[in-house]
Amino acid sequence: MTDLPHHAAPAPPMTPDERRRAWLNLLFVDHGFLRHFYVHRHKVTDGVWRAAQPAPHHLERFAAEGVKTILNLRGPRVECGAYRLEREACARLGLTLIDFPIRSRSCLDRETVLAALDLWDGLELPLVMHCKSGADRTGFMATLYLWQRRGVPLRRAMDQLSWRYGHIRQAKTGVIDFFYESYLAAEAKSGIGFREWIATEYDPKALNAAFRENWLAGILVNKILRRE
Repeated sequence: MTDLPHHAAPAPPMTPDERRRAWLNLLFVDHGFLRHFYVHRHKVTDGVWRAAQPAPHHLERFAAEGVKTILNLRGPRVECGAYRLEREACARLGLTLIDFPIRSRSCLDRETVLAALDLWDGLELPLVMHCKSGADRTGFMATLYLWQRRGVPLRRAMDQLSWRYGHIRQAKTGVIDFFYESYLAAEAKSGIGFREWIATEYDPKALNAAFRENWLAGILVNKILRRE
């Protein structure tokens, strides 16, 4: 079970040496050098964007454009330079940082799915949500938002889970697609609503066991792209 959404804790001040180490960690351990000029940001709908892990200069640009909230789907990672710099920059820029860690390689537990449904009630737009690469966890949340909050049919909302954003459904990350497809099958069979399905029929362990990953796609995602 993951933590429910919460405001990030206040950032303790970093010394110059700590900040230098945080930048090195962001750039070379967290692969931030790949995102330095292009943070893989895409518009989901009015007021909502998806992106990869931002660095402070990306957050400065977001704030200048009027963004109010950063939704961090990686969760708090105090040992990670990217998170330490993000938390510090959000505090400096007046951006609300919400930590909501979710997974991309296994189905979420019931409590987390329900929290994801209700999360949006307390968030101020415009908003940028991000994970590490902006491909899988952002795809899950963008799909859910368009479907449940904007009334976009689920099948069309699942366009957020595509190669365009770097999502590879043949790899283990395709369990996200499998989750939505499983609900669509249940809905077609009985007309059950999504919340009711989550509460009464959804079995994350069974879905995880039933999903089959393509081994070659798994090598691409885990070893080459080094997704989280």
